[in-house]
Amino acid sequence: MLDSKQHIAIADELAQAERDRTMIPLLSTRFPDMGVEDSYAIQGEWVKRGIAGGRRLVGRKIGLTSKVMQEATGITEPDYGAIFADQVYENGSIIEHAQFSNVRIEVELAFVLKEDLAGPNCSIFDVLRATDYVVPALEILSSRIEMKGRTIVDTISDNAALGAMVYGGNPVRPEDVDLRWVSALLYRNESIEDTGVAAAVLNHPAMGVAWLANKLHAHGDTLKKGDIILAGSFTKPMWVEPGDTVHADYGKLGAITCRFQ
Repeated sequence: MLDSKQHIAIADELAQAERDRTMIPLLSTRFPDMGVEDSYAIQGEWVKRGIAGGRRLVGRKIGLTSKVMQEATGITEPDYGAIFADQVYENGSIIEHAQFSNVRIEVELAFVLKEDLAGPNCSIFDVLRATDYVVPALEILSSRIEMKGRTIVDTISDNAALGAMVYGGNPVRPEDVDLRWVSALLYRNESIEDTGVAAAVLNHPAMGVAWLANKLHAHGDTLKKGDIILAGSFTKPMWVEPGDTVHADYGKLGAITCRFQ
């Protein structure tokens, strides 16, 4: 377990890495006694600084909820991170690649809440009742900590590797579609790279949101009306470079396109 001064010092390092578009050495190697609660404390310091600097918190992301993502990272425990308003892009956006590090894309669903959602005993039924609509979304991953050999404490401290998100397509009410069977085709520069089905996220993407509400309760927090929740990827991360166009086709739920410059 680390102390608050160490939490602040690590948050300083991460903030500098984000400004410089660089990566810092693995925290798990440098601080072998570091635990998950230390990581969330570091992330919390990062969020607090963002809000103090005028950024607006608009939601959360859930990571490492599917087998494909756990196999891709070697980490078997879900995590979460914060989403600020300046990290949310609309469909068709042209996005500056250089603002991120180690840029990758994941295919997800985003839940938008019409009422508060709190643990400790939040269930899938609570999530569906509290959801206004579900919309296709892409997550842009960005790493401020070395990637090789990362553990859960590295990932959480790095705000669960969130860079940004893009939303688009056709928003749907959760009762109007079987969310388990929402599927997507992921293209880069007109070539198909991956496919996936939303049931890969804990058998139902709403289960990830329930997990998040219960985890936030343990940290003295709740999900709020209007929050956007990225529910977890059902494709493996796809690397993107400057000049790449990304297109995700969700069938009846529409499509998302963005280009990196």
